[in-house]
Amino acid sequence: MSLVDLRARATEPEQLDEGVPEAEALRSLADLRLVNRWLGNRGCLLRAVRAHLPPGARLLDVGCGSGDVPAFLLEHLPGPLLAVGVDVKTLHLRAAPRAVRCVVADVRRLPFPDGAFDVVTASLFLHHFDDEDLPEVLAGLHRLARRALVVNDLHRARVPYLFGRAAFPLLFRSRVSVEDGLLSIRRGFRADELRAAFTRAGLPTVTVRRQFPYRLLAVAAKSGVTPSTTEARRDDV
Repeated sequence: MSLVDLRARATEPEQLDEGVPEAEALRSLADLRLVNRWLGNRGCLLRAVRAHLPPGARLLDVGCGSGDVPAFLLEHLPGPLLAVGVDVKTLHLRAAPRAVRCVVADVRRLPFPDGAFDVVTASLFLHHFDDEDLPEVLAGLHRLARRALVVNDLHRARVPYLFGRAAFPLLFRSRVSVEDGLLSIRRGFRADELRAAFTRAGLPTVTVRRQFPYRLLAVAAKSGVTPSTTEARRDDV
């Protein structure tokens, strides 16, 4: 088995981003829902989001795919809660739950005013962007959040890559999922890289934590907004 150089982030585009036949895209999206359910670190994301949501809150999830992550948050967070999911492709939103308000838009040109949402989330989405694009994306998302921007993404390391080479062909229905899944790990971040991206975006107070097994959770809270003591302790565990 040849070794892959993981010292730097990969720059090749993923096939699902570039465009694949509709049937293949739908199979790959189903595989992504499986990843989010079992390997997506949803519990840590939930705790981080809950810490910053007031009653009657508004939540935006960008790059939401089929909308299963905002639907999960909607189900487990106290209501009333407005959950909006954004994806650049209409096809990706076809299977989104009806409880999620879906918007087709590019993350660089989102049709919302600054501060329109209490919390903005990006789950397994940020690694789709090259380093030079990250500051613009992060700064834009942070402007939309009244209270916090929460990013959940991949920690680039050899163990998850080797796991993916062995397990993805058995777990996934789509060949695109297998190839994109391995590329996603190679496009993932080290903690210092993700922290540096926030700093370049003008957000140096971000908190970046490693999460089991190979995830990074970054929270950029707005000045003067702090989570409750209980939720802060739970997020530290």
